[in-house]
Amino acid sequence: MKRKFKFILISLVCLLLSLTLCLSSAMAVPAAQNPAKTRQSEGSQGPKPAPKDSVGSKSSSSSQLETTAETAVLMDYSSGQILLDKNMHQSRPMASVTKLMTMLLICEAEAQGKIKMTDKVVISEHAASMGGSQIFLEPGEEMTAKELLISIATGSANDASVAMAEQVAGSEEAFVAMMNDKVKEMGLKNTHFSNPTGLPVDNHYTSAYDMAQILRECLRYPLFREVSSIYEYDLRGGEFKLWNTNKLLKWYPGADAGKTGWTNEASYCLAASAKRDGLRLVSVVLGCPMPRTHFQETIKLFNYGFARYKAVNLAEAGQVVKEIAVGKGEIDKVKVITKDPVGLVVPKGQEKTVQGKMNLPDMLDAPVKKGQVIGNYVLTKDGREVLKVDLVAARDVKKASPVQLLNDMLDRVYSLD
Repeated sequence: MKRKFKFILISLVCLLLSLTLCLSSAMAVPAAQNPAKTRQSEGSQGPKPAPKDSVGSKSSSSSQLETTAETAVLMDYSSGQILLDKNMHQSRPMASVTKLMTMLLICEAEAQGKIKMTDKVVISEHAASMGGSQIFLEPGEEMTAKELLISIATGSANDASVAMAEQVAGSEEAFVAMMNDKVKEMGLKNTHFSNPTGLPVDNHYTSAYDMAQILRECLRYPLFREVSSIYEYDLRGGEFKLWNTNKLLKWYPGADAGKTGWTNEASYCLAASAKRDGLRLVSVVLGCPMPRTHFQETIKLFNYGFARYKAVNLAEAGQVVKEIAVGKGEIDKVKVITKDPVGLVVPKGQEKTVQGKMNLPDMLDAPVKKGQVIGNYVLTKDGREVLKVDLVAARDVKKASPVQLLNDMLDRVYSLD
């Protein structure tokens, strides 16, 4: 009897323990079986800022990089990731690096059909009166817009800059207003222009970060890349030789664009771009103390970037990535292109941690506008979103006429026979 009672008691204890374990397991299962919910909660805070290293910091970091520039930044062209910086938001005079914004507005006007590079530009007395770097334009002299743009890009010509400012906007003052409107449009917080040349004047300043963004915008235009990469040019039928002030075009493998600057107030400055193995870097150094140090410091930044980082490029800006069906339209498909480059820079060896995914509908209804946002291209690193680029329509698609819709319907009916 006692043995039987003991057996029953042990059985009850085992049953209670089993029930307890089952309840514990059931309570733990949802969290273990739904890791996506946990990731979504973490991801709702937005992508983490891109990692960056300090330049010239007093900390004893192994990634520390010293520079004599007052302010500096090293940036990835495609994504805008900051790879290195030193006081990158500090405002300073920029000297002739100013002309990047001047060239940006000229290239933008050309792309919009407002001017042509074959246009003949008649030089005004005001433009011809500019001092500093110049090509010695005479009042009434004629040059093509292309020759003047090349003179700005290679010879840093102040007179050519003012001549083109007048050609684009009607006057230097109106052009300066356009420059500052562009600053606002780009969301730059530490930049203001007072002339298109960079000659010393009050209320004329930028930051390394802002100027890197301006150079990134310039690089979107094939015309800018063309003129900025010219190292020497024969002007006036060979009577006047231009040599590019950006010596990195000859000194540094992969360097292909940029603008130098120097005044007593600004010291030596350089915004430059270089590309190797699919990785394009943008560097800006402002306030370098001695001649040629702006080249030396830029080379130092580029060497650092190319040694440590690798580009993962999935698509260029404007690249066709898909075609989508269009309902009730004059055509039945529209090409989808990327609005901006789709790429990311990662430390070497981490390339496989980056994944890309396009989010697009299966079909659109007409009308469709050129540039209309249709979807997005998302890049993730280690499962977390780090970049989202709009995917847009490559052209307009008008709504089909009733007659065309009827013909399309009849074609479908006959095709069934």
